[in-house]
Order: sequence, then C-alpha cells, then structure tokens
Amino acid sequence: MLDSIKIKLHEHGQEHLLNFYEELSENEKKHLINQIESIDFDLIKNLMGLIGKKKDAYEFSSMSSYLSVDEDYKLGLNSILKGEYALVTMAGGQGTRLGFDGPKGTYILKNGINKSLFEIQCDKLKNLYKMSNVYIPWYIMTSLVNNDETVDFFEKNNYFDYPKDKIQFFTQDELPMIDLRGKIVMDSKSNIKMGANGSGGVFSGLTKSGILNEMKKNKIKWVFIGGIDNILLPVDNPDLIGFAIKNNYLVTSKIVPKVNPDEKVGVFGYRNNRPSVIEYIEMDDEKNNLRDESGQLLYRDIHTISNVFNISVLENIADKELEYVPAFKKTEYINEEGNLIIPDSENAYKFETFIFEAFSYVNEVGLIQGKREEIFAPIKNAKGVDSPETASKLYKDFYKNKN
Repeated sequence: MLDSIKIKLHEHGQEHLLNFYEELSENEKKHLINQIESIDFDLIKNLMGLIGKKKDAYEFSSMSSYLSVDEDYKLGLNSILKGEYALVTMAGGQGTRLGFDGPKGTYILKNGINKSLFEIQCDKLKNLYKMSNVYIPWYIMTSLVNNDETVDFFEKNNYFDYPKDKIQFFTQDELPMIDLRGKIVMDSKSNIKMGANGSGGVFSGLTKSGILNEMKKNKIKWVFIGGIDNILLPVDNPDLIGFAIKNNYLVTSKIVPKVNPDEKVGVFGYRNNRPSVIEYIEMDDEKNNLRDESGQLLYRDIHTISNVFNISVLENIADKELEYVPAFKKTEYINEEGNLIIPDSENAYKFETFIFEAFSYVNEVGLIQGKREEIFAPIKNAKGVDSPETASKLYKDFYKNKN
C-alpha cells in the first residue's frame, strides 16, 4: 500500500508528505496515511488553477425586499406546529480572531451576559418551544478540529436543558492548504494542514451525514441555516417560513440595510439574472453609491446568513458542485528540515465554498426586511466593529426592550 501511495504522490508532485515517515510512531504513520488517502489530488490540481485567475465579468442588478405582515407570522407558526421546521447551525470555526482557544460556539460572552454563543442560540429554540410547544430539531455543523470539544461542551452543560435527542452534530469536509509552490502544507511531521471547506460545505455535510434523509423521513419542510456568531440570529421568527409559503419561494432570507455605502458586507443582487450575493470586493465605488428613485442605496440588502431553505433545495444542491474560491491565509508549517515555522504574513491558500452559491439554483430568493438592532449582532473581531462589546450592547438593548 505504501508503494502505491508513493507513486500517487510522485505523480502529483507531493512526495514531501512522506519526508519524515520513518521517524513517526505507528499511530502517527496511520494518521498520515489516512489523511493522504482522503485527498482528491485531481481536485487539488484544479483548485490550484483558480489561484490568480480573474473572475468572469458578471452583469449585476438589484433585488427587492419586503416587510413581513401578520399573515406571514401565522403561516410560519402553523408550519412549526406541524413539526415541519429544523435549525442548522454552522459552527465549524475556532475563536482565534477573538483571542480564544477553542470552538467559537463555546466562547463565553461576558459583559453581563455570561453565556456561551451556543447557549444564546439555544435560548432562541427554547423561545420557539414557548410559542409552539414543539422542540425544534437542532443540527450543528462542526469541523474535524473542533467536533469532539464541541460535543464535550454540550455534555458538560447538560445540553443547556434542551432535549438531547433533538440535538445532532455533523462535520463539514476539509481540504488541504496549499503553499505558493503548489505544495500541500504540513504543520507537523505527521499531519497535513487542513482547512474547512466554507459555509457551502453545509450542503454536502447534511447529505454525507445522513441528516438530510433523516429530515425527509421526519417530514421536515423548512430548514433555517445560519452561523453561530450572530447572537441575534432570528431563528425564532416564523415570518421567514410564512413569507416563503405565501409567495411560493423556496428560499427566504432576512436582511438589514447597509449602514453606509462603504460597509464591507455582501449584498443581495442578481448575477447574470440569477439571485446571488455580491461580495464587497466585487463592488466598486460607483455600484456602492448607486441610489434608487427614493434616494436609498440600490445595493443595500445585507446577507446576514439568516436563510430558510425548502428541503427540496437541499436535495437539489446535494448533487451539485459549488464553486470554490481560494483565500490567502497565514498558517504555520514545517520546513524541509522539519522545523515549525510561524510566518509573519499570508503564505498558503485555503479553498472555500459559500452558502449563497445555492441561491443561483432557485428562480427567486424572498427577502424580508429586518432591523439591525433586532436580528444582526455578529461577533467577528476581538475589538471594534462586530466585536463582543458591540454585539453585547445590541443583545442587551434588544432583550431590555422585549421585557
């Protein structure tokens, strides 16, 4: 078996992965071989071809968003009462940018709140239970790096007094990181540096784990997919479901308007007449400042990653290959002598897919307007904008006004 692996590595110019093989313990050898066997080297070659490649020119146009009405809420709540609703939380990331060593969902938000991000999201599900007397199934996407620690955190916290049988974990796929020479990065003599495949990995993760089939078996029709880092994520807003039902949308999303033209966020729009999200790096000053007849920004509806999908969309996407995007990152690596190097700047590529790539597979995405102070309090940075401090203030103000 080792000989065939050596041949494959030679064919793809990745022989260095076995440079220190003879120094490893039996368990380390087994781990490294398993990693190598899991790699799709042809895919890696194709992904390398994306680096530096200029994107095709797209024709962009704006989308419309709407206010929800009481009918949306009632229709959505009725669907929840029938057991047709589930939540998927994307929580594969680490809290590195927050200066926190551990899964991001286990980060404890201080500032008088003193709850983890997981507990805060669980509170939303408990609120839904108060509204409907239905325990919503909760599916949590982790990564191979943080899965065990995440599950252990839930165990230690008694699943935040939510029914354990209603919570299920699954992992997203990973891909090797690639350096500037096209070589797969190793961060120890026995380990290949892997990177999670982005938010778009939620679709393949649901399929490979068997959860999608489980949802279908349990007659789930509507699936909210969102991130762990927005502590006001509106998973307990039935209007998203009702809005979809009333208008025959297969995907709906709750949006907030941009604060200013230069805010670095993705906004909804049509890309070559298909619904999509236009990333801020694709927007120039002209597009950022375009205004409609009422004086509002033309491209203003932020993708807050508050999306409800009809399960038929998840089935459809399960067979599709979403577009990968290379991201230039800073990562530690071992050099030719086997020494660990901590670089000062970006040195390797990670390849990701994005959840909004799924939007192009439906004719329309229904957008419901929300208020930033009610549904959008992301935690991305340790300080400044979108930090624990700013999110905590939004969170406390929201719940103060609710009481």
